[in-house]
Amino acid sequence: MTIADPYTGEIKDVEVFVAVLGYSGKTYVRACESQRKEDFLSCIVRALNYYGGVPKVLVPDNLKSGVDKANAYEAEINRDLLDLGNHYDMAILPARSLKPRDKAWVERMVQIVYTRIYAPLRNQVFTNLDKLNDAIAEYLEKHNNIPLQGREESRNLLFENEEKGQLNPLPQDYWELKEYLQVKVMKNCHVQLHLDRHYYSVPYHYIGQKVKLVYTATYVSVYLGGERIAYHLRDRVPYKYTTVKDHLPSSHQFVSEWNPVKLIDWAGRIHPDVESYIKKVLDNKSYPEQTYRSCVGILSFEKKAGKDRLIAACQRASSFGVYNYKVIGQIINNRLDRVEPKTNQITMPLHENIRGANYYK
Repeated sequence: MTIADPYTGEIKDVEVFVAVLGYSGKTYVRACESQRKEDFLSCIVRALNYYGGVPKVLVPDNLKSGVDKANAYEAEINRDLLDLGNHYDMAILPARSLKPRDKAWVERMVQIVYTRIYAPLRNQVFTNLDKLNDAIAEYLEKHNNIPLQGREESRNLLFENEEKGQLNPLPQDYWELKEYLQVKVMKNCHVQLHLDRHYYSVPYHYIGQKVKLVYTATYVSVYLGGERIAYHLRDRVPYKYTTVKDHLPSSHQFVSEWNPVKLIDWAGRIHPDVESYIKKVLDNKSYPEQTYRSCVGILSFEKKAGKDRLIAACQRASSFGVYNYKVIGQIINNRLDRVEPKTNQITMPLHENIRGANYYK
């Protein structure tokens, strides 16, 4: 089947996935972009959800997306297809090469699908997969409701009355394709998912150890020696930290209690100039722990030195264009906040050997 680009008119071929239940013959059909692993496994999951249950055995063809090496006695099944089978507690038994009788039901169903679904849709133009699959679904229901040859029951009726109860229930969790990555736990108790440039916390006693990241579209798990030691929902915001407070040692736990909004609100209650200064500090650092420590240190001068001195120190540091805890401490400790800033600026003298600003434009 095909879809057409709505702007260029380019025609793109798409694949069609067909699955059949072994007793009732209830059929599932879906168009997908390719036979790649991502599309193939996604179609299997969609088929199981369509049936509302799990058969004891899945008999796929020997395509590379599911089988690494075909063998008549014991095929080498792709790691991801095997993971899918384990998730649904379903055995994977690939059909033997050049043995169509191993999957006779689906071989026959492909011919019927050509007649009942492909033929009625062949002259229609679809601009995306969703629209094509909506049309397929409409004809698929008609197909499953047609009485079987020589019988009064349809595939749907036979499924509901006799086969549905034989299927195992679907697990609560939706299976997702997993990706794997070996990383080292950093000294700040986090690991980085390099693809997103995002950091996730790990219990602090694993600092320095190599661990395995297992991530999907929705979550990130951290494993060590086959044991899961951390679990997080996936966040794709770059340079952000996702932290569980209990993962950090007591000396670091205060970091998880702070966030930019809380620090900016605290500074705003003191004075707008302090708020502006804290915002600059937050913009100036890439590592949250260092940033939050600096901000808490600066704001703590409200109690140590007084509100007015902190405001004056932030104003003076801002005039220098320096934004950190150290400069605020130096200004307050050296009482520079009480010194009037010099208003007379010494200008550069005019001289024929001085190029001037226009030279560098």
